[in-house]
Amino acid sequence: MTFAALAQAPDRRRTEAWLLALAVLIADFGYACTGLSMTGRLPGGLAGFAVSMFFVALVPHLVLRRFAPRADPLILPLATLLTGLGLVLLHRLDVTYAQTPRLKIAEAASGQLVWTVIGVAVCIAILLVLRDHRILQRYIYLTMVVALVLLMAPAFFGADMYGAKRWILLGPLSLQPGEFVKIMISVFFAGYLTVNRDALALAGRRVLGVRLPPGRQLAPIFTIWVISLLVLVFERDLGTSLIFFGVFVIMLYMATERTSWVLCGLAMAAVGATVVGSTEPHVKGRIMAWLHPMDIFLPVKQRPPGLISDQAAQALFSFGSGGISGSGLGQGHPELVGFAGNSDFILTTVGEEMGLAGVMVVIMLYVLLAQRGLRVALTARDPFGKLLAVGLSGALLLQVFVVAGGVTGLIPLTGKALPFLAKGGSSLVANWVMVALLLRISDHAQRRREPA
Repeated sequence: MTFAALAQAPDRRRTEAWLLALAVLIADFGYACTGLSMTGRLPGGLAGFAVSMFFVALVPHLVLRRFAPRADPLILPLATLLTGLGLVLLHRLDVTYAQTPRLKIAEAASGQLVWTVIGVAVCIAILLVLRDHRILQRYIYLTMVVALVLLMAPAFFGADMYGAKRWILLGPLSLQPGEFVKIMISVFFAGYLTVNRDALALAGRRVLGVRLPPGRQLAPIFTIWVISLLVLVFERDLGTSLIFFGVFVIMLYMATERTSWVLCGLAMAAVGATVVGSTEPHVKGRIMAWLHPMDIFLPVKQRPPGLISDQAAQALFSFGSGGISGSGLGQGHPELVGFAGNSDFILTTVGEEMGLAGVMVVIMLYVLLAQRGLRVALTARDPFGKLLAVGLSGALLLQVFVVAGGVTGLIPLTGKALPFLAKGGSSLVANWVMVALLLRISDHAQRRREPA
């Protein structure tokens, strides 16, 4: 059956149950293969991992059967499979890091499993409490105020880690507010554009063959542009600023169907990136690592100014040594990338040990998840739900693009976490919040489509 046919099956939850079982089996099989490959025996925590994955899949499935029976049947299995693959990869990295004590990298898989449980619990809570996504439209300005406070907080109270200020330290824990801001700004933009889309769709003057929006309507995109630049300058967070600005432009185009907004957004993004990239040392260093990754192996005096990390070069070596099918799970050398192997560079582990085929599978899982979100937007009858689903799907795709593009050398490195796969409690919880919202919108959309 095609995915479209599966989505239209009479019992969506039965389809979801089979897909969840497959996702859990794949994760358990990968966990077992990792232990057999690296130590020659089954890992000691296999039983606990299998039980945890079983309940991580079962509990939200039962909640959906009762409180959102018409929700999309593929969103939850895709999120569960990506989360399971992330836990497998982190466990594989923990074994290698434990054998390389000079790196001084703490174990991550057990903590990530705890955050997985927390993320799934938050997803369930949203499904239980939020019975209608349109309630969020009442609080869009409050949501935007909270989002701006969270967005600016790391610049004043955050910790400078790995060259960027995107974390807030709360005792032994660290929080990345930007992971939740991308959801909040999607909610705000969806509500704002629902009310003002007619004014934003007005035609203005024609410049160089392109009809630009009126000056008064250019104010919102100019404001967002300034805020994204401030984030880039004061927090040195290239990834968050790109996602923040990109989500707004995508949703603006979807609301108005005006290509001039996209052209304005691209022009302003190019100008901002050029100015900040030539003046801010940290961003300039990342651009140098992108343009000259192999120059890190030259003598210090011959290197370009600002080039201090070999991670970009090691990532290219990882992808190159992986080939088409990879070296096999547990048979690579991800420790050569260093501490970033379990964050944004976790994709290099996939490329080295699963090859180009594995990387394409992971990327297609993300694409399929975003496609289900866009399909939810097409089926939704209310404008707010349509734009919110587009914003959430666009934020996911943009984050995957900036991470995968940075690791593969397509764009400069951003340092963002790869959704569901990489280490990071804030990122994981935020992604499960996104899953909950998409499930709720899809359930509401299908209820509206069916006859009473």
